[in-house]
Amino acid sequence: MRPRSGRESESDLPERLKSWWLHPQVVPRVQFLGTGNAHSPPGRMHALACIDEKILVDAPPTLMPQLRRAGINPGDIEHLLFTHWHADHMFGFPFLMLERKYVVKPESPLSIHCRPGGTEILTGLCETGFPGSLGEFIEGDVGWNGSESGSLEGTGWSFERFPVSHVPATDPHGYLLTYESGFTLLHCGDSGPCEAIESRAASADAILVEMGIPDFVNSPYHHTPNQVIALAERHPNALVLVTHNFADGEAGTGGFPKPELGDNIVQLEDGDEIHIDESGGFSLVKK
Repeated sequence: MRPRSGRESESDLPERLKSWWLHPQVVPRVQFLGTGNAHSPPGRMHALACIDEKILVDAPPTLMPQLRRAGINPGDIEHLLFTHWHADHMFGFPFLMLERKYVVKPESPLSIHCRPGGTEILTGLCETGFPGSLGEFIEGDVGWNGSESGSLEGTGWSFERFPVSHVPATDPHGYLLTYESGFTLLHCGDSGPCEAIESRAASADAILVEMGIPDFVNSPYHHTPNQVIALAERHPNALVLVTHNFADGEAGTGGFPKPELGDNIVQLEDGDEIHIDESGGFSLVKK
């Protein structure tokens, strides 16, 4: 675990973040297998979160290399939550199905949590990518769940899905993910600032927010660095985690340099993790 810069000790941390500082050995965990935007800036793969090696949020084109790099068995994935229908969040799905059918042959079916119309979009994507190969397998391996909230069976997690501000044609949503210990992760999906995020941020322990564009780009559908800073200032008791980053990762050069952000903002790198303890506390573990 690496403490955030600018802190002399844990004594000046907000109460809800002291456990993040003090408890480095905890389970379960949220792994950030990718932290880049649609362009995969140097040093970053597409944004991807994996929880307890059982839950995925989205399925980007780089999904299979990301799972292999982390040593995660695709057959162990039990839940897949989709945020919206952009290619960098869904084009890995046919490859996950291909792997599950021909290589890992999982014992447990995959529950896919998506909005109405998602079944047709995802099965159509598989048919386009691998005609005639996956239809019957998907029927046997996949359970479709259109609920807007509920528990993720076989895990200690529950979710609430909510609409956010992104390209309307993609039906964009975020997720409020709650562990049984009380820890809450607000996964904002791809979104600019909006009331749905704002109303949930005050109760979140960690806010996972996309920062897909630099400040000189004007769009209501993404957060800019200045908007991320403003979000963190409005919610100082939450740890703000930046993903879907437009800027280079630590191992990359040639794109946009990383912007300077505040002390309670972490620009995640591929491979970073959150570990969660049974009391609701958590620690940020840098790769």
